[in-house]
Amino acid sequence: MTGTIVNTAAIIVGALIGLALKKGIGDNIKITVMQGIGLAVLLVGAKMSLQGTEILVVIISLTLGGICGELLRVEYRLEKMGLWIENRLGGSGGKGGNVARAFVTSSLIYCVGAMAVVGSIEDGLNGNPGTLFAKSMLDGVSAIFFASTMGVGVLFSSVPVLVYQGSITLMATWMQNILNPYVIDQLTSTGGLLIIGVALNILGIKKINVGNLLPAIPIVIPLAYYAEKLLVIK
Repeated sequence: MTGTIVNTAAIIVGALIGLALKKGIGDNIKITVMQGIGLAVLLVGAKMSLQGTEILVVIISLTLGGICGELLRVEYRLEKMGLWIENRLGGSGGKGGNVARAFVTSSLIYCVGAMAVVGSIEDGLNGNPGTLFAKSMLDGVSAIFFASTMGVGVLFSSVPVLVYQGSITLMATWMQNILNPYVIDQLTSTGGLLIIGVALNILGIKKINVGNLLPAIPIVIPLAYYAEKLLVIK
């Protein structure tokens, strides 16, 4: 859990720095910075998505994940959580929902990436938090820019990171026989496509309900595991 705790702290510190700098940054600069971050997120997602070798597994995972997400209304629940935070902070909540958008967007970026999954697995299996330490540096820096442009909602994204990565670390010990390189590749590819969806949202190109596709992450693990078994049998 060491890596996850450090990662959570880095996001908090970065967000606080970004909030402190927020008033000193012009709107034009904020818009341009967010566009640059959106393009960078798009590149990261594209590189991750190409790691998968079994496209059918990824497609099925996204399809089943989308159905489950819509039935569970994951995106709606994330937004409601963000709006609850906004109301608690005395924000407008209803019309703008800036805190909610910042919370949902930054939470998805920090949680969906390959470093979050692989790093948490390494921390759980081998007690090696190295990958999460590297992710902490990246997340801390990006939190500065996210918070300076999107606001205080970024600060609260540290909570889903703590819960998500911490859960993976705890589960990794009894999933070591399942999480082999083949499975991780398909998992990374699926996560990469979700990150592309986040990038499209940031850039304002197309509204993608990435939250409702999140169930594809746990679904792809057993699908990839049994797909590999079938390939070996053949």
